[in-house]
Amino acid sequence: MTRNHLAQMAQKYMDYDMITLHTDVPEMPEGRIRLLHAMLSHQPSAVTHKDLLAVVTSLVQMGLDIHDQVDNETGASGGGMKGMRSRQLKVLAGDYFSGRFYHLLAQAGQIDMIRRMGEAICDLNRVKVLFYSKMKQMKLNAEEYLHHGSEIKSGLFLSFTHLMTGLYERVWPEMIERFTRCELLVQEIARAEKPSPSPRGWGVWHILQEGNEEDRRAIMDDRADPSSKAQLMSKYSVVEKLGDLLLQAISQLQQLIQRLPSDKLIKELQQLLEPFLSRLGPIPAAGIKEPG
Repeated sequence: MTRNHLAQMAQKYMDYDMITLHTDVPEMPEGRIRLLHAMLSHQPSAVTHKDLLAVVTSLVQMGLDIHDQVDNETGASGGGMKGMRSRQLKVLAGDYFSGRFYHLLAQAGQIDMIRRMGEAICDLNRVKVLFYSKMKQMKLNAEEYLHHGSEIKSGLFLSFTHLMTGLYERVWPEMIERFTRCELLVQEIARAEKPSPSPRGWGVWHILQEGNEEDRRAIMDDRADPSSKAQLMSKYSVVEKLGDLLLQAISQLQQLIQRLPSDKLIKELQQLLEPFLSRLGPIPAAGIKEPG
């Protein structure tokens, strides 16, 4: 199925004037949704409901992402009455998307899937509490940052493992984790290329782990000029190191894809890697297979 068709199916459940006019809706997790949809297309127990499952997963993930925006803004943006209203609308928007998810699955009689996705959401909330607690206490290293970030991005999608059989079931958890790791690394490269005063991504945790005392203080200074943080990112080769990690994750993901028994599916999944491969830029793609 084309990316446009999947987006159109989900979009008709997302269009709501109050949300679109007053809230910045996060991007649809298109890559993960297309990956899930492609895999479900080859599962006898799920193929009939693959479109529905792709749509509701989009709704739930976007609801979770909107609520994460609220968590990240609380105490950071302040904003008085205007900021409070913005946060309230984000909470309502997240709840609205979750409500559509329950309604659609209940209509289709997918009660077990409601339970499984609900359990996945609870597990995700526990992971987020641990993650944010470690960040607040400064008990986090760069690799843990990536690990927890990938857990948060992939957690909902793991609730579909039971619908897969044989080799598909065995490779799915690692495949979705590697895929979300690639997504996260692409985001971190963009963040490192244009650092802002306060957001703390992989580059910050890397410098806190590897840097001298002066640089560690400087990278944590929210009042510092972004250009000084850019210099630190360059000094510690953050973009290059992230590129190496992305190259490694793509290679691991391709190895998993090549194990699948369907040539058609392999070709379809290879196409999903193109945004990651294009982000490598001038970094030599040794060991990366060209899509077949």
